[in-house]
Amino acid sequence: MKIIKFEEKYRDDMIFMILEAKNALGRVPGLNRDLLDIKSNYLDKGDMFWIALNEENRVIGSVGYNTNANKKDVTLHRLFVKYNLKHKGIGTALLLTAEKYIKSANKDVIYVNLGKGEEWFESRAFYKKHGYFEYAPYKMKKQI
Repeated sequence: MKIIKFEEKYRDDMIFMILEAKNALGRVPGLNRDLLDIKSNYLDKGDMFWIALNEENRVIGSVGYNTNANKKDVTLHRLFVKYNLKHKGIGTALLLTAEKYIKSANKDVIYVNLGKGEEWFESRAFYKKHGYFEYAPYKMKKQI
């Protein structure tokens, strides 16, 4: 596995991976509009978006962030791992990549918005394991 900065040639594969992941969670797969144009919604704003690739250069994970209005905090978005590859360290590798980069950009806090409902129990446990805490319903953060 390797983690790289998003490249446009992987867009459709990434979208397919995320839709599959949502389906595996029992959610009706819907497309978040920001995924249609990663360049405009992340990279052109000075933010980042990464994808994890397997040995065949297929997308197996993703994560991005946007800087918040105060310029010192960020919000993570679209941390997904291919549904049949969970619990193999891919999500952790993506999160650590993002955290390291965000810290080097002199940001202070990382926020995560969780979905409402019980189907987000895995996300809540994952972020808690990595030092995030719930500060409001369905919202977690970590000081870096």
